[in-house]
Amino acid sequence: MSTTVSGVPEDHLLEEFREEVATFIAQAITSGDACPSFGAILPPNLHMKAMHWQRFCFEHGWAGVHWPREYGGMGLTTYHNVVWHEECAAAEVAPYLNLQGLVLAGEAIMRSGTERQRETFLRPTLRNDVLWCQLFSEPSAGSDLAGLQSSAVLDGDHFILNGQKVWSSNAQLAQFGILMARTDTELPKHKGITFFLLDMALAGVEVRPIKQMTGESEFCEVFFSDVIVPSDAVLGEVNGGWAVAMAVLQDERGGAGASGVISLRRRLEHMIQGAGEVSPLQIDGLIEILNRGKALQSLMERRGGDPHIAPIAKLMNSELSYDEAQLDASLHGAHSMLTSASIQALLYSPGMRIAGGSSEIQRNIIGERLLGLPREPRIATD
Repeated sequence: MSTTVSGVPEDHLLEEFREEVATFIAQAITSGDACPSFGAILPPNLHMKAMHWQRFCFEHGWAGVHWPREYGGMGLTTYHNVVWHEECAAAEVAPYLNLQGLVLAGEAIMRSGTERQRETFLRPTLRNDVLWCQLFSEPSAGSDLAGLQSSAVLDGDHFILNGQKVWSSNAQLAQFGILMARTDTELPKHKGITFFLLDMALAGVEVRPIKQMTGESEFCEVFFSDVIVPSDAVLGEVNGGWAVAMAVLQDERGGAGASGVISLRRRLEHMIQGAGEVSPLQIDGLIEILNRGKALQSLMERRGGDPHIAPIAKLMNSELSYDEAQLDASLHGAHSMLTSASIQALLYSPGMRIAGGSSEIQRNIIGERLLGLPREPRIATD
């Protein structure tokens, strides 16, 4: 296996690594150990298969490509991690168990966690002993995340947590969750928030799956009633959770970038097959989506590690997924309603424009923070 290199790896080293990755994945597919790709959210019907695949990767030394070796990773670079994702996408294999654990919680703990938290959570997360969910959005705080109302009141050596979260992916399966709660109501709303690593088995935590129009229940409501949360569950500083959360959201939005683009050409070819006669206008649509996908892939390859790129990648990916599903439906007409893959994509695609920060919010971030445009008028609440 390729050894660790500092800085940007030489091309031949990355190509050697790519060959090793492709060989490992091919063997795992043949043996039946690999899990089919499923996007950012783990479908409940693939839960056991994905759990097995993550543990299989760990046991064979292929989990956490760019994570430090002391926490169970391979100790390689983010460039190697991109290669891993590209080869998984090309083979239509899941690159990891769940985004909430391997990308969001894991990266946050490496950045902001104590050494004890790193030792407690990182290796078990890679090994698949711990499955995570994200506990951010609330009924009245989605795009305006700083408006959250869930409270955690310090009481001696612990916090008393009360409130509600919604749209939490796979919370019914998770052992731990990354949680934002208000710990000081006197401070400005961005400064009175603390970030927690919440044990989902604590008394007072209730998870209720939400039935979606796809027929599945990938999302949940989570209720907290006088939950006693130990103080060592705080990640970062008390009342300093907003900075931790913003880094997590950058990971989420950046992670929503190019991995799905690798197999875009194959998906477009599948669209055409069985579609009957394709009009010139529909051919133009196929070419446009392919070009947009290639542009996103190139952006992530060149600037994927730049936090300023995260909202651009999230916006491009969300809109691309939505338009791809719409084009598929237009190519197959009413027949698309009878094809499980097509109808799933069509029903799910609007949610991509909301999850992880709506497309409208991403446009505001790009305009205000990257282009320097005037901020939108704020309505006085006093």
